[in-house]
Amino acid sequence: MILVTGVNGQLGFDVIKELNKRNIKCLGIGREELDITNSNAVYEYILALKPKCIIHCAAYTAVDRAEDEKKICYNVNVLGTENIANACKKINSKMIYISTDYVFDGQGDIPFEIDGSMKPLSVYGKSKYEGELKVKGILDKYFIVRISWVFGVNGNNFVKTMLRLGKEKESLSVVCDQIGSPTYTVDLAPLLCNMALSEKYGVYHATNEGFCSWAEFASEIMKKANLNCLINPIPTEEYPTKAIRPLNSKLSKKSLIDAEFEILPIWKDALDRYLIELRGERDE
Repeated sequence: MILVTGVNGQLGFDVIKELNKRNIKCLGIGREELDITNSNAVYEYILALKPKCIIHCAAYTAVDRAEDEKKICYNVNVLGTENIANACKKINSKMIYISTDYVFDGQGDIPFEIDGSMKPLSVYGKSKYEGELKVKGILDKYFIVRISWVFGVNGNNFVKTMLRLGKEKESLSVVCDQIGSPTYTVDLAPLLCNMALSEKYGVYHATNEGFCSWAEFASEIMKKANLNCLINPIPTEEYPTKAIRPLNSKLSKKSLIDAEFEILPIWKDALDRYLIELRGERDE
């Protein structure tokens, strides 16, 4: 049995879908079923269930709001993760913790290795980094998987925002100096399931292949969706946000390749398939 937290989010939704497709016994839970910040509730729930692996997708991900809601963000991403890890230790089960490119400071232009310098710039980034430390400090049987620029059918994301704005506006200004890789949850979910069935523990980076800026990503969305909205590339300084974003979010896949896990497809291909998936959802 595999337990998936955050089942109502983009990633948790597709992980459960993938596990069901493989006929693997699983259970997806959200906030309504379990408050991960309540240590007693977490212990009781997990000890009763005794899953072989917990894929921990639940997280506080409102990056800008986290600057004002530090305690809520910390409680979910650090204490919640610690509670899950302690329960995993108690029943000797594996844990997959989903982390982020925001644990890095975004300096330089080469892809960050898994053991690169951790200097998160935001409250959200710090909370996810501290969550990583909790997992490493408590467990031996863990996977830490860092992802970035996530998009999936079940929830809000950059692609959906661009599609909506692209229909409403003739032009949009999008930052061009933050470089990274989009991650399609449909492509990531099979990898996480493969990890859950393996014992190749460690830290991994898992995004779709290829790098782009947010402006390039937006332009590709407009092109593929046949929208005539013009994308105006601007530097980050012209689009101030409450939380500081890393300029360089490139992540090295070396540990993924070394462990002989399959790398994810190129992001443009992922975007093609996502737009088809979204059209299918609208047609149903």
